[in-house]
Formats: sequence, C-alpha cells, structure tokens
Amino acid sequence: MPNYGFLIDNRKCIGCHACSTACKSENEVPLGVNRTWVKYTEKGAFPDTRRFFQVNRCNHCANPPCVHICPVTAMYQRPDGIVEFDPSVCIGCKACMQACPYDAIYIDPETNTAAKCHFCAHRTEVGLEPACVVVCPEHAIIAGDISDPGSEISRLIATQQVQVRKPEQGTLPKLFYISAEEISIVPNLAAQDQGSLWSDWPDHGQGDWRGPIQIGNGRMAEALIRSSNPRETYNTPHKIPWHWQVPAYLTTKAIGSGIFTTAALGLAFGLFPQTPLFTTIAALIALLFIGLTTLLLVWDLDRPERFWTILTRPQWKSWLARGAFILIGFSIVGGLFFLGHYFGFTELANWLIWPGVILAVLSAVYTAFLFAQAEGRDLWQSSLLPWHLFVQAVMAGSAGLLIAGLFFDPGSERVTILGWIFGSSLAVNLFITLAGEFGLPHASQTAATAAHMITHGKYRSFYLFSLAAGLLLPLGLTIMAQTFLTGPVSLFLHAGAGILSIAGLFTYEWAFVMAPQDVPNN
Repeated sequence: MPNYGFLIDNRKCIGCHACSTACKSENEVPLGVNRTWVKYTEKGAFPDTRRFFQVNRCNHCANPPCVHICPVTAMYQRPDGIVEFDPSVCIGCKACMQACPYDAIYIDPETNTAAKCHFCAHRTEVGLEPACVVVCPEHAIIAGDISDPGSEISRLIATQQVQVRKPEQGTLPKLFYISAEEISIVPNLAAQDQGSLWSDWPDHGQGDWRGPIQIGNGRMAEALIRSSNPRETYNTPHKIPWHWQVPAYLTTKAIGSGIFTTAALGLAFGLFPQTPLFTTIAALIALLFIGLTTLLLVWDLDRPERFWTILTRPQWKSWLARGAFILIGFSIVGGLFFLGHYFGFTELANWLIWPGVILAVLSAVYTAFLFAQAEGRDLWQSSLLPWHLFVQAVMAGSAGLLIAGLFFDPGSERVTILGWIFGSSLAVNLFITLAGEFGLPHASQTAATAAHMITHGKYRSFYLFSLAAGLLLPLGLTIMAQTFLTGPVSLFLHAGAGILSIAGLFTYEWAFVMAPQDVPNN
C-alpha cells in the first residue's frame, strides 16, 4: 500500500501561484478560501532585501489530529495515507480547524462544510499526479509514495536536508521542505503588522471576505526602508472558527453541572436538607442550563441540521462526540432525579445522586480533553485545565444556588455553608488562574504569545475584569457577608457576589477561547 506525501523544493519555487490557481480550478474551490497557497516573507532593509516563498497546504499527517477530533468521521485517513474529508456528513463543528496546527482546513462558504487539500485523490486513484504538481513550471512540488525507496520523493528525502512544520506537535507531517527559510516555516517569527504586499483584509477575514478586493495603502516601501526585521508580506487569511457561543457554552455548562454537583454532594454528606431548593429546584436549574449548553453547541455549527448524526455515527476518539453522550447521560439522570423528588419517590431519587454527580463532573471537565485535542491552539494544552474547569463549575454552581436562594429561602445555616463553598472555590480559582494558567512557563512560544495577549494585550481588559470583578470583589463580598452580616442582608450580598462571579467567568472564558485563535498557525 502506498504512503503518499508532498515535498516542496524552495530552491526552485518562484512564487508564481500556479499551484494555487490549478488547485482552485481542479477542485472548484470557492473565492476567499484556499487549499494550497503561497506565503511571502522578506528580510533586510532597502536596498539589501530578499524575498522567500513557501507553499502551504494540508500536511497529510501520519498522526492527523483533525481525524481524531472529528465527531462524525467526516475527516478520515485512507489506507494510502491521504487525509480525506466527506462533506456529505460534516456537521460544520469546526473542531478539525482547531486541531490543525497548520491552518490547512477551511469552511467552504457554499456548502458550510469543512474542506482542504485531499491530494487530488480523484486523480491519484487513476495514476495521475495532483494538479499542483503538474502545473508547477519549476518542478518545485513533488508528490509520491514516500514508502517506495525508488520514488523521486523518497530519493530527495533521503539525499537532501528536509524540514517539516511544527514537528513538536507530534502530528508526523508528510509535507517536506528543502531549504525552508525559518521565518517562513515558523509562524510569528516574521512581523505581520506592516501591511500586505498588494492588499489588506479585514480582521481575521470576518464577514463576506470574498470581496470586494481591498487595495493596500502603500506601507510596504516605507517598511522596507525603515525596518530590517523579518516581515510577512503576503499570506491568505483564515477565519476564527469558534465565536461567542463557545465561551457562553463553557459558562452555562459550568452553572448547570456545578449546581447539581454542589446540591447533590450537599445532600449526600448531610450538609443540605431534602428541601426543594436542593432537590427539584437545583435539578431543574441544572437541566435548563445544560439544555442551553446544548442549544449553544448546535447554534455554533455551520450545518446544525446534522447535529443528530453525532448520535448515529459517533467517532469515539473525539471528545466532542464523547461530550455529547455525557451531556445526554447527565440530562437523563438529572431528569429522573428531578421527577423522583417531584413525585415523592425520594429514596429512589437519592439512588441517583452519585451517578448524577459523576456525570455532572464529567460534563464540567470533558471540554479540557476536547481542548487538548485542539493541537492548533497550544494555550489550551494545559494539564491544569480539567481541575480549573471543575473549580469553575463549583464556583458557578454555588453562586447559582445562592442566587436561587433569593427566591427559595435556604435558611441561614445553609447560606453559611454555601458561602464557604463559594468563597473557597473563588480563592482556588484565583490561585489556579494567577499561579497556574498564567504564572507557570508555557510549553511553547505559541502558547506564551496567546497568554501574553490575554494578560497584556488585546484581551487584557477581559482578563482584568474577570480577576477584579469576577474573583477578587466577590471574594471580598463573601468574606464580609460571612463575617459581619446575617439574615437577608447576608444572602443578598452572597447573591450579588454570585452574579459578579458568573459575569467574570464569561469574560475569562471569552479571553481564553478567543486569544489562542488570534495566534496564526501559518
């Protein structure tokens, strides 16, 4: 069985874009998106400058993260090593785009499904070379069977010094480069803020980025004269895959799973009585927020009408598919717990406390494992993230119960217990955020760049609000209420602190989700 791969000989590439044009023509790629594209980078100051070209595309990895994360096997790896996609089953979740460390996947604006280079499989299967190989005037693109020692690509890999992009990701890419320039092959080494050679595009290409063409404002000549720093002068834009629905989903999921966990564990350990606030009310609020979580997940899909296929053809390596079943399982158990208490079958309902807690905790933390599969976003690859999500859920859940206590009196003793749970979770959350997520060194420069963007850059205001108004102020209010106040005033202050903490949680999740997507992968 062949094992197909690509090799780009940068000694020959002239940056003519014939490969990009041939790919578009052969595969009917719409305007505004590309399966293969040429990146320009430059070094030096006028008149001593040099331009470098690099052809980018899917790396057809031997260990493809886009395949592992796809919940419905729309992305799959063929026996011949080609990473292929099936648009007829894609749900448009965009998880594959987050998993790709090379920004090689896009959402087709006409079908709203994922697409990318597929090695011109329709040509390869009948013995023809990919269109980009055939059209290259310099024979700078070589494709073939890298397992065949007699093939041209195998001979070049064996006799030339070759490089791959981001080998540290462990994807085992099969797109090799001869004479790769470091500022081209490593994202962020070349400055990307000095304008494009011919045109500009809107921030992240949002909106209708297929046109009209936006002519550049002529900054390049000035930049060349004034700066000798490496700079990127031409590239193709890539949309941010996930938007406000994802930080909102993280927030609602934390509230739903956290309320059930806090109330159920309180019942199990005798901290709370069998009153409606900690049984039917808590279960009902949890179910409502988990339902809202599911709605947000479906809302963010580009093909939401296909969401149900996660249940009929799940890809079990994907934590997106696993998470869907966890949420469904939690909803079933939580629903039975609610019905049992509502209709007076208290003892039977209480048998569901521990299964419900287990599913609630899994609902809270499974996103950490989903984010771990998103190889293209290094900041999300944090070993602290499962613990952080759990603590956030306890914080949001105890806050939710305190807010509900304004309408269903929990009693002063229970307010004190909830206050201690809430205050402790605020303190632990603050510690993990400051000393863990943003205090420890990050594993890669990409992760460090995203973290700096949160703490000192574009998302600094969100981060500071989450710390000040979402953690420190609620913690202070809780200490005040626990120490100096009693009765309705104490409950009101606790509830106000809870509202602030949930608002802070959303702003934190916004920064945490958005910042890594701002760091380019190409």
